[in-house]
Amino acid sequence: MFGSIVYTDVGLIVAGLTLLIWGADRFVHGASATARNMGVAPLLIGLTIVAFATSAPEILVSVVASSQGQPGLAFGNAIGSNIVNIGLVLGITAIVRPIPLESATLRREMPALLAVSLLTVSLFLDHRLGRPDGIVMLTGLAIVMIWFVRLGIRSAENDPIKMDYEAEIPKDVSTPMAVIWLSVGLVVLLFGAEWLVSGSIGVAQSLGVSDVVIGITIVAFGTSVPELAVSLVSALRGEYGLAIGNIVGSNIFNLLAVIGLAATIHPATVAPSVLSLHIFVMVAFTLVLFAMTYDYDGKAMLSRMEGVALLAAYVAYSTYVVAQNI
Repeated sequence: MFGSIVYTDVGLIVAGLTLLIWGADRFVHGASATARNMGVAPLLIGLTIVAFATSAPEILVSVVASSQGQPGLAFGNAIGSNIVNIGLVLGITAIVRPIPLESATLRREMPALLAVSLLTVSLFLDHRLGRPDGIVMLTGLAIVMIWFVRLGIRSAENDPIKMDYEAEIPKDVSTPMAVIWLSVGLVVLLFGAEWLVSGSIGVAQSLGVSDVVIGITIVAFGTSVPELAVSLVSALRGEYGLAIGNIVGSNIFNLLAVIGLAATIHPATVAPSVLSLHIFVMVAFTLVLFAMTYDYDGKAMLSRMEGVALLAAYVAYSTYVVAQNI
């Protein structure tokens, strides 16, 4: 009986992740093409719509999990996804192709990610996230979106990340087809999120571990696969601003939108391990990334050795979490 339950739940997780990955790709494609056809500048699309859309799997998982009374899964997914994005995604990407940080726009985004991470920590300090906390984070999301728009408008014409987005955002997609892909992607994402949450809750109950742990490990890894694909392909094409900008924007939206929605829909007490370990690790990864990409000598770059260090730290953390809980 135990085995059949686990296999069924694992099947739901695999199916859900598959739908999330495909749905996220179509959702981003449709959303960015629709915005471009409406005359929105590519950089503004990249900084706002694409950054938000690449977090769509995490956001929908948050909504579904919180609606089912499992906000811990949403919190774990947001925190775990940020750890995966920096440790695994940027680690592997830098190993494959060192990433120079040439974009002034991106350098301005890095302090914003650090500030949002520290805001998240401050709201977790009382071990409870209520609706006022969720509203604070969603208000922060609106402020960040406005700031991103102003940042995009003021960016220099020769900023590398502007050219990266110009090359990647679809040009030859009609508006009706773009809207169709946007709608199809959203529907597929909803089904994927529902199956992933159901399977994750089942596995957590069968193995006797918390939904936070499942969110930090399995769900976080799965919902970060689209970011891994985008960053690797962008780096191999020499679109370095997009490779790391995708991660920075996604991490900001993961915290503000995912945790903000979860807390607003279903206020909850936060497990002590979240504050004592997982939040600490997330902030540590963010600080390390900030230090690695800081422009000390005019040649800011995420090197292969730094990529190895990030990946090794992620593997060590994941191994510890699994060993402690299973």
